[in-house]
Amino acid sequence: MNRRSVLINTFFDILVLFAAFFIMIWIKPATKRIYLPTYILPFLVFAFTWIVVSLITQKYSVPKQLKLSRVFLHIIITNIIITGIVTILIFLLRSDFYSRLVFGGIVLITSVIEIFFAICDYYICNASVGPDTSRVFEAYQKVSGYKAEIPISEPFPPELLTEPVPENIKEAIVEESNLDVFNFLCENLDLNIPNYSLLATSTQFNVTKLPEKKYSKIVNLKRINDIRFINKFFESVNYKLPEGGIFIACVETKDQRKKRILRKFPPVINGIYYFLDFIIKRVFPKFNLTKRLYFFLTRGENRVISKAETLGRLYSCGFEIKNEKNINGWLYVVAKKIRAPFLDSKPTYGPLIRLRRIGKNGKMINVYKLRTMHPFAEYLQQYIYELSDLQDGGKFKDDFRITTAGKIFRKFWLDELPMFINYFRGELKLVGVRPLSEQYYSLYSKELKEKRTKVKPGLIPPYYVDMPKTLDDIQSSELKYLDLYSKQPLRTDWKYFWKAMWNIMFKNARSA
Repeated sequence: MNRRSVLINTFFDILVLFAAFFIMIWIKPATKRIYLPTYILPFLVFAFTWIVVSLITQKYSVPKQLKLSRVFLHIIITNIIITGIVTILIFLLRSDFYSRLVFGGIVLITSVIEIFFAICDYYICNASVGPDTSRVFEAYQKVSGYKAEIPISEPFPPELLTEPVPENIKEAIVEESNLDVFNFLCENLDLNIPNYSLLATSTQFNVTKLPEKKYSKIVNLKRINDIRFINKFFESVNYKLPEGGIFIACVETKDQRKKRILRKFPPVINGIYYFLDFIIKRVFPKFNLTKRLYFFLTRGENRVISKAETLGRLYSCGFEIKNEKNINGWLYVVAKKIRAPFLDSKPTYGPLIRLRRIGKNGKMINVYKLRTMHPFAEYLQQYIYELSDLQDGGKFKDDFRITTAGKIFRKFWLDELPMFINYFRGELKLVGVRPLSEQYYSLYSKELKEKRTKVKPGLIPPYYVDMPKTLDDIQSSELKYLDLYSKQPLRTDWKYFWKAMWNIMFKNARSA
């Protein structure tokens, strides 16, 4: 559905809301002069919430090819969500003196009219399946007389390497994106060499149609925000590329989306819109119950995705990041295939996460924590280390993987409370070295690795006793603890526990 249709539907719904409001004021047994001054301002807030949530859940842009029953459910569920939000606002503002008859009547009348016109649109207008807006460009099929059937293992003719980019390819890229994107692609691949596939699609189907290992580069000019199953899409690209092949993708990141929304609407309104957008498109997907509701309403389109999640998904699907650039509000990423995808069947996306850590005897255990990083951020440890190195305390510098709430959780150790699950399961002890990821573990010396695996990791590490600054200092601190523990286990843990508590309570010791 195009933008004009959405605007028409939105305008029509506003008229319906006002009509329902005046109908309920007319039905209510009193004069309009009594009710209008009391209800007009709350109604305007209600109407604004109704329209904003409807836009966010894409109620006004439901594809016509969907079944009528699904369209009904979309309208009903969206209106129930709006009713819940407004009910919460009434409770928080202690405005329960407003008539439930008026409030409920407006919701009921508007819902019935919306469903009626959905039926009209479906049957009377005889809506048909809309065209697929995805594009598989044919521009790459033939360049300067050389066909794309040239095997990628064979050298290309020297004269082809010095030719300018054909106009048909340039026009196709600029038409779909813009000139800045064309220049970025020119910087990262040779567009005059026909060894790439140029796509603008949000469907995995268009990737699976490509011949396997035929193209050494695949470019997708559609943002991944509109891809329903992002990892499946990335995995399909991985299978089509040879080892060392290049994939170029784009995304509107969470921060870029926030800037766009705040610029698009006037002050106050933009803040309210962004808050509701955050609840529906950032909070809903993180819980099993609301996640299904979220995907039902949005079909996975226009999702909010962070930079860390985007890069993490690429790494989990067998790519490494070679270059990235912000262009006109979107992030373009150049990724290189380095291996097969991990195919994680149970990725952690909700607030309670399980992290694979090395336990006693080198056994991998799942350590429970509250999420402080964006989803899939755990795959970026090596990338962040190479990009930023370590700061004092052994943490990564400028770690963009950490969320705003995550910084608060870490400051007060709230994220580590679920680790008591591992304690009661016998996988951790109260005092001991930190359970480490494989990447972080690889930075340690051979001697420390051997000593670490002989004992259980702990909830309270020796870090809080010695407060080391560098990675070498951290290793020395842990070696010291492990040597003492091997001689006097109970006494060592007893001393370390109280020293750590003293530093945390009176010396403001923090792990950062």
